[in-house]
Amino acid sequence: MAGVETTIEPRRFTVDRFPGLTLVGEVWDPVGPDGRETAPRDELLMLHGGAQTRHAWTRAARRLAAEGYRVTAMDARGHGDSDWDPQGDYDIHRMAEDLEAIVAERFAERRPVIVGASLGGMTAMLSLGSGADVARALVLVDVTPKIEAAGVQRIGEFMRSGFNGFASLEEAADAISAYQPHRRRPANIEGLRKNLRLREDGRWHWHWDPRFAGNASADNTEIGNAFFEALVPKIRQPTLLIRGGASDIVSDDSVRHLLEHLPHAYTMEVADAGHMVAGDDNAVFLDQLGWFLTEIVGEPGE
Repeated sequence: MAGVETTIEPRRFTVDRFPGLTLVGEVWDPVGPDGRETAPRDELLMLHGGAQTRHAWTRAARRLAAEGYRVTAMDARGHGDSDWDPQGDYDIHRMAEDLEAIVAERFAERRPVIVGASLGGMTAMLSLGSGADVARALVLVDVTPKIEAAGVQRIGEFMRSGFNGFASLEEAADAISAYQPHRRRPANIEGLRKNLRLREDGRWHWHWDPRFAGNASADNTEIGNAFFEALVPKIRQPTLLIRGGASDIVSDDSVRHLLEHLPHAYTMEVADAGHMVAGDDNAVFLDQLGWFLTEIVGEPGE
């Protein structure tokens, strides 16, 4: 893929699940070489990881739209601008139901290629493995049916460490740098405003419901065990795993495990990236994604 990015801003939309729970997303329309909107080469639906927001995909979406793809990025329930669940229900089965509702409403004519990072990938695996018609192809970003417990624990500790908020954006940036020492600390931290909100207590809080980390809930204990092992072999869609070479979530053993249960899957590695693959090396991530979309998935109708 070329390194050009679109200058067109995304269109915001909502999907109503039930009273008190509205999901928010945005669409990046494709543009041609002349910079004008054009018919899409394909539809991409990008699902962020736990405790992230749709803005995790912004740089990727800009470049993909410039390559002619229509890109939809969603905030999961309890994250970003989507509503917090009234009952604090963040069970992965509810996430899968949300995904199926989004696809039914937004992709009725053409099923998308789903690009799911971490929790987003788990959600897609659950839906597709259960037989839901939600995608024509699947890209898993640093997530497999078997994930490393130590890495999951480390993520949980980081999430819970911010429950009381931060005194400043600077303090939040320090916490992120301590959690991701391999990533260069940005000189301008204003971008954190998309992931943090200044509340009435005068502190900056992550833009997700803390109940998500507190009880991300009972059925989620099934992640990584025989539950997913039974589902994943039922996925028939072309599948690609893009893993971070320095990830503490997906190991070589995780990759072998995926290929045992989904032998038609392709695997690629972004050498120096951690769990946040696209954030660590967006260019290499997009080059690998571009190969899959062009060489394996192809355009609709081919």
